[in-house]
Amino acid sequence: MKFVLGLVFIAASFLFMVPAAHLTAQGLVSPWWIIVLFFLQTVGEMCLSPVGLSLMTKLAPADLVGLALGIWFLASAFGNKLAGILAGNFTATDPGALAHSFLVQAGWIGVTAAALLSLVPWVKRLMGGVR
Repeated sequence: MKFVLGLVFIAASFLFMVPAAHLTAQGLVSPWWIIVLFFLQTVGEMCLSPVGLSLMTKLAPADLVGLALGIWFLASAFGNKLAGILAGNFTATDPGALAHSFLVQAGWIGVTAAALLSLVPWVKRLMGGVR
């Protein structure tokens, strides 16, 4: 459930940037927009990373814990690479296109959060007595 909560915070951070993108054309964006964005994304990350690392160590077989943690960090690296590719291909100077980009990102994260939310009961059953 903390994964879902983390993704909700990340989606909220991108939704928060939609009006900021529209305000860039008028020069009305203050540093507070980026501070709030970083706060929301940091809270989201704090819901994701510690829980993911804990699950990897608890659920992996004892002799494969290192491999499971390596896969966790490799998945994070691939995600960062994908983010860099997507951001590197974005060259629009139109505030509307920027706002649309933030909205699409929030949408994909929201869909992922909903998918994970639907899996919560199944994962809880799989975990059994693991706390």
